Amino acid sequence: MELDVATILAGCRFFFAVRGPALQRLRNMALLRRYPRGSLIFRQDDPCPGVFVIGHGLVRIYKLSPAGKEHVLHLAGPGATFAEVAAIGGFACPAFAEALEDTVCAVLPAAEFAQALADDHALCRQLLTGMAGWVKHLVGMLEDVALRDAAGRVARYLLTVSDPADGIVRLPSLKRHLASHLNLTSETLSRTLRRFHDAAWIHTADDQELVIKDRDALTRLAEGDGPLL
Repeated sequence: MELDVATILAGCRFFFAVRGPALQRLRNMALLRRYPRGSLIFRQDDPCPGVFVIGHGLVRIYKLSPAGKEHVLHLAGPGATFAEVAAIGGFACPAFAEALEDTVCAVLPAAEFAQALADDHALCRQLLTGMAGWVKHLVGMLEDVALRDAAGRVARYLLTVSDPADGIVRLPSLKRHLASHLNLTSETLSRTLRRFHDAAWIHTADDQELVIKDRDALTRLAEGDGPLL
């Protein structure tokens, strides 16, 4: 199916509460942009181009320390947004964004988006619902690091990104990006996935795809009630 800005915005969790004229205004300002795999969408401290809404593909949001150490903050797939906080607050880009796959986005230009927020109080109220969902997601990420062990983090990630219909999970082409996102080493991530496979909780089809076979077992593990591996 050929993607357009209306379809991309309709599938976006951040904007799911936006309706009526406010939604139409967003559609009118949105630009369709394509980013080949490996391309840098923006750099840390660049002026924020706007709000990015992913229709297809995968984007890595990451930061670099002064010493050059990289940490993946977020792996954003279809339906997700990035740079939304910078666009709303008028900040520079707080991180780097790189397309890990060929990616299609709808981009809401920063100046037009800011003007829409200034003009339309209903839009602001509707966006608060989406912002609340994003804050909940961030709290969940903090819980992962502080309260869950490696197996619990991996289990929760697989449950979050899997297709509910068939249990399929598409993994990033470089697993070190996922490991960094989960605050794990690449070796720990690979060992954990192998243990899940051996326990028959997942089936590893290839390096890029796996299938969840026992969702209940992973759910118990993510909640801290599962067996020790």
